[in-house]
Amino acid sequence: MNAQQIRAQIEEIDSLPTIPPLVRKLLMTIDSPTLSLTDMGNFVAKDQALTARLLKMVNSPIYGFPGRISSVSQALILLGLNVVKGILLGVSVFELMEKTMVGLWEHSLSTAVVARGIAIKQELNDPEEVMVSALLHDIGKVAMKAKFFTKYGEALSMAEGEGMLIKDAEEKIFAINHADAGGWLCQKWNFPTNLVEPVAYHHKPSLAKHALHQAEIVHVADILVRARGFGFPGDRLIPAVSPEVWEKLLLSESDVRDLLSDMENAIQEAADLVV
Repeated sequence: MNAQQIRAQIEEIDSLPTIPPLVRKLLMTIDSPTLSLTDMGNFVAKDQALTARLLKMVNSPIYGFPGRISSVSQALILLGLNVVKGILLGVSVFELMEKTMVGLWEHSLSTAVVARGIAIKQELNDPEEVMVSALLHDIGKVAMKAKFFTKYGEALSMAEGEGMLIKDAEEKIFAINHADAGGWLCQKWNFPTNLVEPVAYHHKPSLAKHALHQAEIVHVADILVRARGFGFPGDRLIPAVSPEVWEKLLLSESDVRDLLSDMENAIQEAADLVV
């Protein structure tokens, strides 16, 4: 299959029988280009499990609004439609993440916390959007494993057996990697460019045209979490940080220690969010 054929397959993930009904309903809802705050609020309010997951996440130490958000409508007003869509997607697919590879949810959650911390240090206007893109940065792995179960298993085995990064093993077998797949899905789900590009280019942030700074932050957050050994992203290697990005972000050793310490504390305090 070529890249376009793989993309068509990836974008049909919501039709797979292995996708849980709740996730399928959510994907069908966020797929609408006319989705409004009211539509999203009504959809979530009809499902107690989804409401509970959203409020648990946004009020946890992970997210930075401990105990301050009491309703779905308040979350939508304070955080915006795209952030809430991303959080709901993240908390709804965590079981699929763990079935894809044990430790992927913890890696994704940890990367989200570190990315938010960097975004705040960089004084970005929307650190929550950066956090959401970091939470979803590896969602392409879930889609590839769900759609191409056997072949993706071969990629995981190749990464382990040959000491390769999972993205390089994916490219050998599929000619695309999880970042490509994740970017395609985020486009399909009508996320804005500043959320799509950090997912699509977290391994090559220089390719981002509209959300370069956000892509750079997710790139660094992903690697810092890998280096700290939190979770499992599909391999045990630590990719090189782009020297240009590292120089641009101006993170000191003290900054890195603080970011990782904050991440570990947040993860431990919200242990029930980590499978």
